[in-house]
Amino acid sequence: MSKKNGNPISLNKVSFWLLVTAAFLYLLGMVFSFIPALASAFGILLAVASAMMLCVVSILAWRYVAHKEIVWKVLYFIVLLVALVGLILPNILVLL
Repeated sequence: MSKKNGNPISLNKVSFWLLVTAAFLYLLGMVFSFIPALASAFGILLAVASAMMLCVVSILAWRYVAHKEIVWKVLYFIVLLVALVGLILPNILVLL
C-alpha cells in the first residue's frame, strides 16, 4: 500500500482522512446531541467513527504481531474480539 508499488493509496493517507472524517462525525454527533429529535443519531455517529478507527488500528496491530509467536496472535484476536463486542453491543442494547 505504498507509492513505491504504484498504488497511490497509502495507509498514512487513509489514516489522515479517517482522522478528518472521525473528527467531523464526532463534531456532528455533538451538535446532534443538543437537538432532542436527533439525539439518537449521536451514538450511531460515534459508533461509526469508532468502527472506522478500529479498522485502521487493527491493521497496524496485525502488522506488529504477524511475525511474533502464536501467543501474540491469539492475544491480538482476543483483544480485537473484545473491542468489537464493546463497540457493537452497546449500540444493539440502545436499539432494544
